Amino acid sequence: MTRTPPDTAPLPVRVPLATRPLGVWGSLQAGRRNVLELVPEIATHAPILSGTTARRWHMLMDPNALKRVLRDNVGNYPKSVVTKLILSPAIGESLFVADGAEWMWQRRTAAPVFSHRNVAALAPVMTAAAERVSARLVPGRAANLFDEMVTATFEVISDVTFSGGKAFDRAAVHKAIEQYIADNARVSLLDILGAPAWVPRLGRLRTGAAMQSTKRLADGAITARRAEGAKTPPDLLDLLMAGEDPESGRRMTTEELRDNLLTFIVAGHETTALTLGWALYLCAFDPAVQEAARTEAQAALGDRAAGVGDLPALPLTRRIVDEALRMYPPAAFLARTAQAPDELCGREVRRGDTVILPIYALHRHHKLWEAPDAFRPDRFVDPRAIPRFHYLPFGDGPRVCIGASFALQEAVIILATLLARFRFARVPGRDPKPVMILTLRPEGGVWLMVDRA
Repeated sequence: MTRTPPDTAPLPVRVPLATRPLGVWGSLQAGRRNVLELVPEIATHAPILSGTTARRWHMLMDPNALKRVLRDNVGNYPKSVVTKLILSPAIGESLFVADGAEWMWQRRTAAPVFSHRNVAALAPVMTAAAERVSARLVPGRAANLFDEMVTATFEVISDVTFSGGKAFDRAAVHKAIEQYIADNARVSLLDILGAPAWVPRLGRLRTGAAMQSTKRLADGAITARRAEGAKTPPDLLDLLMAGEDPESGRRMTTEELRDNLLTFIVAGHETTALTLGWALYLCAFDPAVQEAARTEAQAALGDRAAGVGDLPALPLTRRIVDEALRMYPPAAFLARTAQAPDELCGREVRRGDTVILPIYALHRHHKLWEAPDAFRPDRFVDPRAIPRFHYLPFGDGPRVCIGASFALQEAVIILATLLARFRFARVPGRDPKPVMILTLRPEGGVWLMVDRA
């Protein structure tokens, strides 16, 4: 057990939530600066908020209402129009944005790919990435650990997706994805006003060329794999190519394979890199927790990097990951569009209303968590004691993140390896700023001093 800090202890960085009505223009400015600044501070105390900013919206923090939206009445709440406008040009009608029957058959086909056995078999790739990032860190110098985690997790996802694929230009794909997110993910005035999808958002018309090039690279890699045959052991591409919908027997076309692989690449490295970056910041913020985790990791690992067999011996490392996901969930702000009338927390929901799921506010809700803004990994000593809809870093229901076990395994392997070998300390004046555009990123990076353990 790590010690529980007093309530008067300094708190890790947090988002300055709204304390006054923003209006249309204020909402646009906040949304383009940091989507989470659209969330009122009162959302961390209330079960539901409703209002109108060009269109009706409801913001849910009540666990029972969240359960209804994500599980019990999920068909009535598909992903919002804005989410699809942002992501569809990059990842088509893949698992992340598809709805209804189109989503269902893809989910049935892809689910076996992320079985426990398949995910565990990919652990050596994660261990190798942990070794490489360890070799890049220079003791006695400051480093941007977020950049390092992005590099490491992109190495992992590209290795397990297109292992050994010479037709896959990793650097070009990484650059195109980063550029697409930077240029396309900011809220536009038309989004705030609720304009229909067919009205063009000019800011999202400028980056088509880079993503089209990326799609051609991915198509080429898929075609080459078909000619070469499956790898041994199989990677994600092989497993998806071999998969079929158990009900219809349908298999993915090249286009469907490509869109889903790009989804896994984007989600599979971005979210884990964010989790690791924030976890390292929190360890530097609380040296006592960091030291306890180091002792645990060194006892389990000695001089070697972590592997999948070490996970049971790393419970504190896992709790740090869980707490980082609570405090800085990568998917911190979700939105759905109601397809039919409903009722949530006694409020009328009409067809076309926007239903917002502010996961950041849920995870810091004062009625659901003790000292919600404090870093306390031991909240997760017994994860079963945490009610399910109080903690949703990966969503829930039939659309729960398909790669959650992959991400958690990777995060613990890399974090334990780093903590066993290095000490991390904050750089004065360079704490990260949590800013959400598409995901909750540390603006300015996670700059930490690195020293040998």
